[in-house]
Amino acid sequence: MNRGKVTMSDVARLAGVSPMTVSNVINDRVPVSDSVRERVLAAIRESGYQVNAAARHLRSGRSGVIGLAVPQIGNAYFGMLATLVIEEAQRHGYHVAIEQTGALATGEVAAIAQSRRLQFDGLILSAVEIESLTPDRGNPIVLLGEQDLAGRFDRVTVPNEGGTAAATEHLIDQGCERIAVVTGGDLNRLTMFTRRYNGYRAALEDRGIKPDPRLRFAVDSLSWEGARATGRRIADADLGIDGVVVFSDTIAMGVMRGLRDRGVGVPDDMRVIGFDDVPESAVYIPSLSTVSPDHRWKAAKAVELVVARIADPELPPREFTAPFTVVRRESTA
Repeated sequence: MNRGKVTMSDVARLAGVSPMTVSNVINDRVPVSDSVRERVLAAIRESGYQVNAAARHLRSGRSGVIGLAVPQIGNAYFGMLATLVIEEAQRHGYHVAIEQTGALATGEVAAIAQSRRLQFDGLILSAVEIESLTPDRGNPIVLLGEQDLAGRFDRVTVPNEGGTAAATEHLIDQGCERIAVVTGGDLNRLTMFTRRYNGYRAALEDRGIKPDPRLRFAVDSLSWEGARATGRRIADADLGIDGVVVFSDTIAMGVMRGLRDRGVGVPDDMRVIGFDDVPESAVYIPSLSTVSPDHRWKAAKAVELVVARIADPELPPREFTAPFTVVRRESTA
């Protein structure tokens, strides 16, 4: 197909639907089934069809911009996520404006205010600290991450408990008997750290292993040096540790460096597994085993939800959890 001349009719033929159905999917004017929507979006991707965003937004009186607020754009995970959200938004004819919150409630509130002030059509918010928020039909918000804010917003999350349980089970299957866990934050609050720690504990208990509180190590700061220092503490603990579950890949790579500082080999002396499957995890030495949520699916679902919410602010809130796999690499071989 000549991608320079792809029309809506071409997309319709490829998807096996009418041009009107393609228009309804693009403009979110009329509800269509999930299966039809997926066929149309797949046809748009395959054909390279470009939505005439300027004309669409001129007709609708909208800005054509979706906000994306994340804790730290320099973080490998959030940088990757931002790239995917931008790509998926483009398929729907939207541009993306990125805000950085610093993982602070004040930053998250500021991002929401900025979305209103600049009249973004909607906002995808990776909320970490904000604990209360009232829905505003004039400012559609989709949550991406752990905070559910009393179930009042659309949300896309990752399989925190299930993913970490699967990571822990993988280490057990590899012969590990003394498995440490690296967490962060206050486990008295229901956060990502708490959910992933709960998954670790559940996996141990399911395999008949009593969790040992001495094997929980909290990072002093969510930084490379904080992670490296945690790796040294694990090596110095002298607790017979032979496996480590870490709540993120970025921290896991720092932990492995700290272990190496103390002469502890990975995987010969300790096996290490992370969570997120950021691109660096595949090329780090040793390459890092990890829990890999479907990031493309997650970004596509978040954009789909915010576009639907823009079209119909009265829709009931919906929640989705990304599928995942455990990627086995050198660090647990």
